[in-house]
Amino acid sequence: MNTSVLIVEDEFIEANNLEEILVGAGYTVTGIARSVSTALNMIEKRRPGIVMVDIRLQGNLTGIDLGMKLREMKIAFLYLSANSNKSILDAAKATKPYGFLVKPFRSKDVLVMLDIALYLHKQAAESSKTDALNGKSGNLPASRPLKEIVGSSPAMTDILNHIQVVSQSDTAVLILGESGTGKELVAQAIHHLSGRRDKALVVVNCGALPANLIESELFGHEKGSFTGAFNKRIGKFEQADGGTIFLDEIGELPLDLQVKFLRVLQEKEIERIGGSTRKVDVRIIAATNKNLEEEISKGQFRLDLYYRLNIFPICLPPLRERQSDIQLLANYFLKKYADRQGKEITGFSDEVIGMLHAYSWPGNVRELENIMERSVLLASGSLITSLALPKGKGRGPAEIDESRIKTMEENERDHILSILMKCNWKVYGEGGAAELLKINVSTLNSRMKKLGIEKKRYMKK
Repeated sequence: MNTSVLIVEDEFIEANNLEEILVGAGYTVTGIARSVSTALNMIEKRRPGIVMVDIRLQGNLTGIDLGMKLREMKIAFLYLSANSNKSILDAAKATKPYGFLVKPFRSKDVLVMLDIALYLHKQAAESSKTDALNGKSGNLPASRPLKEIVGSSPAMTDILNHIQVVSQSDTAVLILGESGTGKELVAQAIHHLSGRRDKALVVVNCGALPANLIESELFGHEKGSFTGAFNKRIGKFEQADGGTIFLDEIGELPLDLQVKFLRVLQEKEIERIGGSTRKVDVRIIAATNKNLEEEISKGQFRLDLYYRLNIFPICLPPLRERQSDIQLLANYFLKKYADRQGKEITGFSDEVIGMLHAYSWPGNVRELENIMERSVLLASGSLITSLALPKGKGRGPAEIDESRIKTMEENERDHILSILMKCNWKVYGEGGAAELLKINVSTLNSRMKKLGIEKKRYMKK
């Protein structure tokens, strides 16, 4: 593999710092360019294995302009940036780089990102050759954890390959995708394929943690460190020491906690409330259904944290974009629940197969699994001949039956549910349900508990 690197960076200090890191790690630096025209001249004289491109450069052309040319030339590249403008980030992502590095550069991040970028570029080139020879993409043998992730579409084949690759390192992973696409399943597969498989996988739903308890939950506290701290608490990061922590809904993490989380990523150390710092050996996997670039542009998510997490992103496509996987998944869930119920059900009628492909699946794989479970329970023959699909894009959990008079408690439950759905189940903070309902967060949490309102319960409907 060609391990030569061209640096395209117009800031002298940054460029030289980067060159020192690369040369020290054994890479060959073919040159430093400060404009697109200079970079293209250097590439013509000596084609590098990968190009590291700053977005803002000298001259009229930007790094994004160079990125488009590099994509056409089939040269691997990644961006160097500290820009949080959404339109610029979108334009940069459209050129399909192998990653982003945030300034100032940290040696470890640079080298990890380069290793991943070069590997993915090599894999993409080999995949293209395979496609040209036999018209189909290759697929790695599925180990046990991957058998839980069903799909043979090109998008899912790439994801399975990426899971295999990233599981062998301790690199941070960011899993992106709509609700119900299987982000936690991917996190589990990465952990169980890694060298940390014999240690704990600690799952944290950042969106479900009360605002006043998040720091204590994540980092722990000492006895007596604040009012109500009657006992010492070991936080989630310490519980995951030696293993993996999966931070679901990372986009819900408050800004002040994002700073402390960034420290964990960078320094691998935590600080209990009221205690001293201590080192932790934790592999971090994060996930979100939010558009983090939009959150960055609104000032609600830190750019430096985004880039630290985004070293190896895995983007899960919605089910409606995986048409060839729908029947595979339906068959998988059919067998799973038929075996569980002790029923002999062999498949679906042609009408049901047509319905499966015509429906938009707004709840993605989770919705499909729930409908298959319900269909198996209701089935009386050897075939599934009908599906209870919601009309249109799916009925929201807060839709109500207007044909009868409801109790005050039912009205309250329906109203709170409708607000929670509107806020994408964000309970506290700006735009959260508590703010819209004009009540205290603790009061809302208390009402939700009394009314039996749990996100898992209603999102599965």
